[in-house]
Amino acid sequence: MPNFSDYQAAISVRNLNHYFGEAQLRQQVAIARALVSHPSLVLADEPTASLDSKSGRDVVDLIYKLAKDQGCTILMVTHDHRILDIADRIIKMEDGRLQS
Repeated sequence: MPNFSDYQAAISVRNLNHYFGEAQLRQQVAIARALVSHPSLVLADEPTASLDSKSGRDVVDLIYKLAKDQGCTILMVTHDHRILDIADRIIKMEDGRLQS
């Protein structure tokens, strides 16, 4: 079972200022905080909203890796179609109606 040091290593805490912008840093810290207590479900509302495409992909890959490592389910809401490839299931909402 991962502990905080696993998350710390995953988000490169020791060298954050050299690699990430402020928005990506905030997103990665939020991910670590959400997953450190080993929840069975994490709700992620637009996790890539304030990030460029590469940073957004890095954040989603991190969510995916850490969630898989601890067997956690991620329920993600997004408008970013570029990250749908990691989903096990996609449910779309159109005109207020859910479509699977």
